Amino acid sequence: MTESNEPSSDVPGRLFLTIGRLSRTLRQAGAPGPGTGAISAMATLAACGRMRLGDLAAREGVAAATMSRIVSALVDSGYLYRESDPVDRRAWLVALTDEGERLLAEVQSTRVRELSKRIDRLSPEHKSALIAAVPALEALLEDEERSRG
Repeated sequence: MTESNEPSSDVPGRLFLTIGRLSRTLRQAGAPGPGTGAISAMATLAACGRMRLGDLAAREGVAAATMSRIVSALVDSGYLYRESDPVDRRAWLVALTDEGERLLAEVQSTRVRELSKRIDRLSPEHKSALIAAVPALEALLEDEERSRG
């Protein structure tokens, strides 16, 4: 067997492609509604609570102008609301509305159900390997969050 055919070769490249493709197919299985960037921003707000637009943009890794467009669309749709920042009245905070929380829960539930169906179809060996890999994948995210500060 050549080195390029070994299962451990190019793990970062294979993992990148696999996670990207899996994420894309799960997003397509989601309930209709806002796009991926909007759902991600809503999930961040659900996890972190209300925040300034610039902070949300930084957390999501997008330009402030991009986040401004996303937030405006979500406010217009009734999924987010804006309120004046009590510390700096010139700034705004954004947060999820009840309708936004409901939509986010629905989308996440649909995607988790789809992922669960796929996991159920795996062989027992692949299920065990996946379960064993979850802590390592979580550690990759924790490392990224620590490096962002």
